[in-house]
Amino acid sequence: MRLFELLLFLSNIGLFALTVLLKRGRRTIPVFIASGISTVLLVIHWTVERYRIQLLFPYCITILFLAISSYSYFRKTSPKKVPRFMLGATYTAIALMLIATAGLMYTFPVFKLPEPTGEFKVGTQTFHFVDPNREENFDQSREGKRELMVQVWYPAHAGTGKYAPFIPDTQILSYMAENYGLPGFTLQHLKYVSSHAYSGAEVSSAQTSYPLILANPGFGSSRFLHTSQAENLASHGYIVAVIDHTYNTFATVLPDGRITTSTTNDLFSPDHDYKTESGNRDKLGRVLTDDVALALDQFELIQSGKISSHLKGRIDLSHVGVFGHSIGGATAYDASYDPRITVGIDLDGALYRLRDREGLRKPFLFMNSESEFERLKRVRDNRDYTDQELKRMGNTREWMDQVTKDKKLELERMRESVGSGGQIIYIENSEHLNFTDVQFISPMFKMLGITGKIAPERTNSIINAYMLDFFDMYLKNQGGILMKGPDSHFPEVKFATSLL
Repeated sequence: MRLFELLLFLSNIGLFALTVLLKRGRRTIPVFIASGISTVLLVIHWTVERYRIQLLFPYCITILFLAISSYSYFRKTSPKKVPRFMLGATYTAIALMLIATAGLMYTFPVFKLPEPTGEFKVGTQTFHFVDPNREENFDQSREGKRELMVQVWYPAHAGTGKYAPFIPDTQILSYMAENYGLPGFTLQHLKYVSSHAYSGAEVSSAQTSYPLILANPGFGSSRFLHTSQAENLASHGYIVAVIDHTYNTFATVLPDGRITTSTTNDLFSPDHDYKTESGNRDKLGRVLTDDVALALDQFELIQSGKISSHLKGRIDLSHVGVFGHSIGGATAYDASYDPRITVGIDLDGALYRLRDREGLRKPFLFMNSESEFERLKRVRDNRDYTDQELKRMGNTREWMDQVTKDKKLELERMRESVGSGGQIIYIENSEHLNFTDVQFISPMFKMLGITGKIAPERTNSIINAYMLDFFDMYLKNQGGILMKGPDSHFPEVKFATSLL
């Protein structure tokens, strides 16, 4: 919650209290002075912090009190007596508006992202990549090649000026709200949330080059929702590129002004049988995996100077990692078959294309929510679902039998990665969206069970610590302490050795 919006809200409470508690003849001057203070706070708030819809009621209350108190003060005559029922109705309405405002400010805060923990300042830059060899299959309305927006966070010299916004493409905020089932205007305040990165800052000269990490958001997500993870890795000496997989995000703004939205959900339908649904997921997965290969190709061109960027010559392409969330985690795993990629991390994502090739013989970290761990454990223990459980889930037994069959193969793939130096862990009291910055947007997500019982800041610190430790071990030949077993600093992290 920002300072002046909080002061404005408290001044409204003060105005209301003065009006209710003071007698008619004694409240004119105090209310006039208080409404003046509230108006000054309103002007400062609008100037410094800017308007947001969640504070509409305090704006109205402030202006209303200023008008009425000014009229009463300058008129110099006793105000007419207002009928008691009208006063009661007015006071009740104002009280309800203040209660509603408190709820809205709590539900939709202008939050602060966690600060990066590394020694480097962070810079950011966005690239537009086009694949001349692939047609775009997810937009039936136009012909064109596959194109991606990729945002990069990197170690930087100390920047000047303000940090870049958390979400600079404010056009996508209405699509984001609709993606979460909210009215389009409700998340407009996110344009006031700041990142900890400077746009276009020079790359730090502390090292000659930095390892590259490619990242993949989940289905219907966005690159912006992995900002805190990317910034933290960059502050520890990594170049982190988060890919907006076009038409798999809730919205992406392209350089020509077009805004693409998610069309890949058209691949999935409750009318499909499991074979069709699974096949469509593999079809989508192939596109996402090819997007990672395209991004890596482009960074090779950036490194060589064929694409102009101040990252030229600063990317260590012999040490490349990848991570992702949900289907983006599956993308990280599938993309890791590329020999250019050394190591990867899957954040709570079920794998795809399981039968297309042999298991991945590379170190891979599977970091799961507690819910996903329980599902995998159930498969390992061969525990069937009851009829009541299937009804609650909306699935048939035939469907779940096929899911279980795929999950068993997925478990085998996870065991093979652990045998190659990887690990399987889960975080107690976490849910699927705790692995993204969605967890910071509203505390209501926690109350509704969309995110877990664990505090968002705590989840974020755990994820960042274990991601950094794993990448450091294989891309910098250091760290690896947290991969050895349970750590007293992170009692919420459990090693899923029971799945092996």
